[in-house]
Amino acid sequence: MLILKRTTFFNLTLTSILILWASAVRAETVEYDGLIEPYVVVNIGAPAEGIVTKVAVDRSSPVKQGQVLLELESSVERAVLKKASTMATFAGEIGLQQAQLAFAKRVHQRIESLGAISTHDKDQAATDIVLTQYRLKKAKETRMLAKLELKKARAVLALRSIISPISGVVVERYVSPGEYVNTQPLLRLAQIDPLRVEVIVPAQMFGRISPGMTATVVPELPEYGDRTATVTIVDKMIDSASNTFGVRLELPNAEQQMPSGLKCLVRFEINERADAIKKQKARVTISRTQN
Repeated sequence: MLILKRTTFFNLTLTSILILWASAVRAETVEYDGLIEPYVVVNIGAPAEGIVTKVAVDRSSPVKQGQVLLELESSVERAVLKKASTMATFAGEIGLQQAQLAFAKRVHQRIESLGAISTHDKDQAATDIVLTQYRLKKAKETRMLAKLELKKARAVLALRSIISPISGVVVERYVSPGEYVNTQPLLRLAQIDPLRVEVIVPAQMFGRISPGMTATVVPELPEYGDRTATVTIVDKMIDSASNTFGVRLELPNAEQQMPSGLKCLVRFEINERADAIKKQKARVTISRTQN
């Protein structure tokens, strides 16, 4: 019992001393070379082959998500859509079968009210009702298929218009009106709000940089000024050849004024007090386990 009390007192004393020492240590500033890159780069392709009839954007054009970038020749698809749209409105066959069903029911009622009618005639009248009901059902199914064909025709026509999946800028334009396209890329887009900053950090900093931390980004062009970025990704594996690991930060660029591709310095403020407390907690845990 006495040994346990002495061990506990020793651990508490060691913890207090190290916390007081850590509180006296100031934050350490470290900086590393970084590269400002687009958040996303997308090569736009065509979902269907055809002839380009219109390109609505050019290099450096700003684009919005959902905007039409390029159109393919679509005269056949438009004709198919017009036909499907017209057929989906046809309701004559349904009306005809509904009228015939009402007539068959009236005939059946009159026959049932008469006593001197043969069994064959009664059976014929009942059968006419059933057959007409099936014809009416078939007419409704035909109209349903026509509506599905209309939906399909619209989808096929939509494939002739290339839509932007992101908001950003056009980096490259590869085609012009009149060209035949198949599987090759048509445009290259980049999302530049936000930007991302890639940094290579020495291995000894592992565990001292974590997602959610902020850092100061200093672009190589001074007119853009210092910016604040947030750490989003810290690699979990250290590259053995270079003894480094990667860190990615997210840099807001709401006005889209800062270009991507700039070199920069990334300045981290490392809280030495927090590091010391973490290390002390680890030592205390090990000490308690050993005792």
